[in-house]
Amino acid sequence: DLQRPIDKRVYQGTQPTCHDFNQATAGAETLALLVGFSAGQVQYLDLAKKDSAGRLFNQERLIDKSKVTRVKWLPDAERLFLASHASGHLYLYDSEQPCGANTPQYTLIAQGEGFRVFSSKGKTPRNPLLKWAVGSGPLNEFAFSPDGRWLACVSQDGQLRVFHFASMLLRGRMRSYFGGLLCVCWSPDGRYVVTGGEDDLVTVWSFAEGRVVARGRGHKSWVNAVAFDPFTPPPPPHDPNNPADVTGATSMSPNVTYRFGSAGQDTQFCLWDLTEELLDARPPLARDPQPSAGLPRSLSRSNSLPHAAGCPRTSPSVPKSPRFATLTLLRGDADKEHKRYHSLGNIRGGGNGEKTPGGGRRGSQDVAKVLGTSLCPRLHEVPLLEPLVCKKIAQERLTVLLFLEDCILTACQEGLICTWARPG
Repeated sequence: DLQRPIDKRVYQGTQPTCHDFNQATAGAETLALLVGFSAGQVQYLDLAKKDSAGRLFNQERLIDKSKVTRVKWLPDAERLFLASHASGHLYLYDSEQPCGANTPQYTLIAQGEGFRVFSSKGKTPRNPLLKWAVGSGPLNEFAFSPDGRWLACVSQDGQLRVFHFASMLLRGRMRSYFGGLLCVCWSPDGRYVVTGGEDDLVTVWSFAEGRVVARGRGHKSWVNAVAFDPFTPPPPPHDPNNPADVTGATSMSPNVTYRFGSAGQDTQFCLWDLTEELLDARPPLARDPQPSAGLPRSLSRSNSLPHAAGCPRTSPSVPKSPRFATLTLLRGDADKEHKRYHSLGNIRGGGNGEKTPGGGRRGSQDVAKVLGTSLCPRLHEVPLLEPLVCKKIAQERLTVLLFLEDCILTACQEGLICTWARPG
């Protein structure tokens, strides 16, 4: 009942910044919710039990005084959860254990390039169980792979780091074209990671190959949220030896393998397709000013926009309902207008520097060192995607994107939660 909230709370002195439900234990008897706050605390609530106070972790801010940027239950875990902070630290908590009365003391147990792992000292278990220092600057978001074995973290230093969670060993890295990375998600099969950030791009990173396989250009400002569509149907079977088989000419292209969306501070929603042709393309040699001769010409421009007006690509149809607004496919003049206003002109200088909110540069030497390598390919060295859909859908910057089976959910800083019918 959208007219009667299950629970309503007003907080003073601090604001909720993130939350997560425990999907492993959710049911009629329990509905465990974590809420992170701008002052660093994490609250545990059980909405099914009408637990008014719940439990508060880091109450005295002895563990970390910075904003909680992301809180997440461990996959299939009843008690363990992770919280990331603007300090660049990541903490593992047990929801049944207390926090100590004093500032916790730590022992270094592992370290590597750009990260360190600590365990709490003491004879009795208490929170936090473990602490990670990841990168430099705020740790903006993290996401578990579908099987729960791998953890992807994105930081304000512009790096994606993927760890094996049990051992916390670094599995792979990627760097943004410039600026910080703000959001991250995994493909439903765990083969690809997509990030978005202050370079106005979405970047697709292959987990198996450890390299950037595509970038998407469509946003005019920072990308705040990315999400894969787990309900995209598999492509229909196609017989290349049968000229009469025109499967895909009237529906989604037969080689579309993945679909994902992005939402940005420019108030735009973009929908992207990844194709087998793109994912199978081999990268050109690093620092080669010309694309590889083996790379299909179409990939240097786009692999996601329709190439003929008579061949639209569609998603599964949704029964029309007045409660859904509708997203439309990008066509013709809208495409031209979109290209005219894209904001990558400010990185024509080669990306040798990292823009900061104040307009200055930071870490320019580090960026110059990795630019043109597998860690951060130049723009012409990887296929460039253009969005299937690019639509302004809000008045304030978008912050949340979620794909459901029958609709797409977005939320913005104006406080509006909207449901959208799938395009098609």
